[in-house]
Amino acid sequence: MSNKGPLDGYRVIELGQLLAGPFAGCMLGYFGAEVIKIEPPDGGDPIRRWREIQGDTSLWWRSIGRNKKSVTIDLKSDRGVELVKRLIDDADVVIENFRPGVVEKWGLGPDEFKQSNPGLVYARISGYGQDGPYASKPGFASVCEGISGFRYVNGKPGEAPMRPNLSIGDTISGIHAALGIVMALLEQKKSGKGQVVDVSLYESMFNLMEAVVPEYDGAGVIREPSGSTVTGIVPTNTYRCADAKFVVIGGNGDSIFQRLMIAAGYPQMAEDSRLASNPGRVEHEAEIDKALSDWCAQNNADEILVSLEQARVPAGPIYNVEDMVKDPHFQARGLFEKVEINGKPLRIPAILPKFERTPGQTRWPGGELGSHNQAVLGDLLDLSEEELARLSGDGVI
Repeated sequence: MSNKGPLDGYRVIELGQLLAGPFAGCMLGYFGAEVIKIEPPDGGDPIRRWREIQGDTSLWWRSIGRNKKSVTIDLKSDRGVELVKRLIDDADVVIENFRPGVVEKWGLGPDEFKQSNPGLVYARISGYGQDGPYASKPGFASVCEGISGFRYVNGKPGEAPMRPNLSIGDTISGIHAALGIVMALLEQKKSGKGQVVDVSLYESMFNLMEAVVPEYDGAGVIREPSGSTVTGIVPTNTYRCADAKFVVIGGNGDSIFQRLMIAAGYPQMAEDSRLASNPGRVEHEAEIDKALSDWCAQNNADEILVSLEQARVPAGPIYNVEDMVKDPHFQARGLFEKVEINGKPLRIPAILPKFERTPGQTRWPGGELGSHNQAVLGDLLDLSEEELARLSGDGVI
């Protein structure tokens, strides 16, 4: 097994901050790319100070900042821009997630490098994309999840749409950007030419919307929120058990449904011709859901899950993070990695997918601000100690 990831040998310059761009950079770095993260000297990426803080750095940063070389450069200074240009000229990939037009004002847009680095893959993440009437609008994940259609189908009918307690739009966009970058690098191997990868938050979420467009266009149907169920697929729902824990049951295959109802003590429903296929079960959803709700309410979650495992019915618990950390399957699959922060161990999540020969890995956790200034600016750009000291004194780094 190689200790180098599949992206070993690629250099990435990360200009983004907060979540979407940094998550894309985190994925690339985990799988072997050299990621040089450019941060403002006055505080760095805001995620360093978000949510749970230990010392003066967030625990989140230790995860999303892993494997990155932190370099402090003021992009509002001419000298700072000159330094970043030198780094980009020798890079394979740039990631930026500022509002469209911002990097152009700094003189760091993709057109600046078409001559000096024609093979450069330049990934741009924004709320609404690089063109179109909404391009200049500020686009946070919460807003873009709403306009994408994603939020509309979440929640209970007649109530305000619900959001997951995560910035899912940012993370999904980061995954889209990483995928786009890798595809552009594959194409660059054939053509020798780089290109811009244009990723927007709202389009990344739009990409998750399954059949809502053809169902609307072909049948005039607008998919509505459906609580904890999925419209048109029965039964698949979340049920409260006697011990107040919740279980998810997916019994929507025809033969699976029969096994489910027998396990739940309703053999007559298993043999009911009205319920033999999904269209009939959709028509009688309330009847099926009541039977399963009653069964779960009379038994503890563990009892329900054991019965359904024996019946070969897909089912599982609703986990919080404590449950995940204790679960032997999560551990066996290597979903947690331990790093050391100031002499203390810290678990951070692994990043998927798994590779047989060239797996990804956390080589170091998110480090201190500017901790790689010497390695990158001194060694890579060959700046002297005197010049580094002068740049620091001038506030450029």
